[in-house]
Amino acid sequence: MSKNTNLVYDVNDRPPLSKVFIFGLQQLLAIMAATIAVPTIIGLPMQIPAALLGAGVGTFVYLLFTKFKSPVFLGSSFAFLGSLGVAILYGYCGIIVGSIFAGLVYIVLAIIVKFVGTDWIAKLMPPVVIGPTVAIIGLSLAGSAMGDIVKASGALNGTNLFASYNLVGLFCGLVAFFTIVILSTQKRFKMPKLIPFVLGIAVGYVVAAVFTGIGYATDCDYLMIINWKPLVDNFVAADGSFKGITAFLDYPRFALVEGIKELVNGTPGTAEATKGAAVLLNGAGVAEVAIAFLPVAFVVFAEHIADHKNLGSIIGKDLIGGEPGLSRTLLGDGVGSIAGTVFGICPNTTYGESVGCVAITGNASVVSIVMAAGMCIVLSFLSPIMALLRTIPSCVMGGVCLTLYGFIAVSGLKMFKDIDLGDNHNLFVVSAILIAGIGGLTIKIPYELADNGSVSKVITVTSIATALILGIVTNVILSGIEKSKLGQTK
Repeated sequence: MSKNTNLVYDVNDRPPLSKVFIFGLQQLLAIMAATIAVPTIIGLPMQIPAALLGAGVGTFVYLLFTKFKSPVFLGSSFAFLGSLGVAILYGYCGIIVGSIFAGLVYIVLAIIVKFVGTDWIAKLMPPVVIGPTVAIIGLSLAGSAMGDIVKASGALNGTNLFASYNLVGLFCGLVAFFTIVILSTQKRFKMPKLIPFVLGIAVGYVVAAVFTGIGYATDCDYLMIINWKPLVDNFVAADGSFKGITAFLDYPRFALVEGIKELVNGTPGTAEATKGAAVLLNGAGVAEVAIAFLPVAFVVFAEHIADHKNLGSIIGKDLIGGEPGLSRTLLGDGVGSIAGTVFGICPNTTYGESVGCVAITGNASVVSIVMAAGMCIVLSFLSPIMALLRTIPSCVMGGVCLTLYGFIAVSGLKMFKDIDLGDNHNLFVVSAILIAGIGGLTIKIPYELADNGSVSKVITVTSIATALILGIVTNVILSGIEKSKLGQTK
């Protein structure tokens, strides 16, 4: 058992094997929605199994580099969505090269930290900067969670005009939410408290299935909360025939295999997703991909710091200045991201959902993360399970995310306890980060002009990263002014 009174299982604790399986499943369910969303957004929904495979591989690599002392899962990174939009125009080879550029940034930074130390980071990003940044990571996701919690996934394929706002879907989402809340706060039963997300999703799914069954029986589209089409499509081909062995076992079409196919066939594998606009990667394409990935990777470095500060505060360990240390977490994140792309489909990053899961359950055992990574790899080959997971309705996952994202935000707000907000210096830094982050301020850097002189391509720095940059700059300027005044008084 954990020596940390705030945790049921500490990082090095080993829960019983029977429980580890459930804990791993819970981590998997917590990160699944976001992980599979990235390939869907960039137009490669058939690469969902590859995304899970890459997440599992990337997490294993991260754990190896961090000596199994940082209990967090790596999944598909939303920060690189704009960069992936550029890379996909050069096929899977473009995606792989982009991830290598991003990973190299982390590797170079890890080397710098190894020889220079972390004091400069503490000065650049003190609690007054990190606290509100962690808070907006959760708050900025609030819109996504609340958009999902009112959706009826089954009705989206019908004619129902209210599929994007469905009260029955909201009810199912709230059932999942309150199941998690009640199980997490009750003190009578230990096991349910450790797996509230698994049980919350299960209860929400059952309730949604009842409504969906009634919807089919009465031909009422409004009640069709679950979309079971992925399960049907898994077994039945477009011509109505049985798919055979692939209905049970199939291999993920990960980027390395698809990239080799591109080189052999001479055609980009993403041509369909880009509506014929994709071309084979060339010298100009490498340069364009580098421009798209390198700046974003430098910015995501700051988010890496925020995630590990947050996780460290939850488990009561200094993951940056202590063990495993920032150089190892950076190497793990960078190399893990490259491996996750090569054996998956997109760059990975540490997940706030995983951190939130640790915070709510009090289970920081790294064995649970290992199990989740292993399950991701195995499940990516099991077609029926992949299809079943895809049927979990958006509203139920929205109810889950209501708790996860809330805990991320609150974790950041907890860092405010040692910050004097009566000091205008701190007040302006925190205000800049919160308002810019919640307001959705982004930085769009043009890097290509059309023949008529207008901007045709831009690199978009996410709102979280932009808010963090603004907070750092504000803090540096105010600190510089204060030091200058202090020097004048002397």
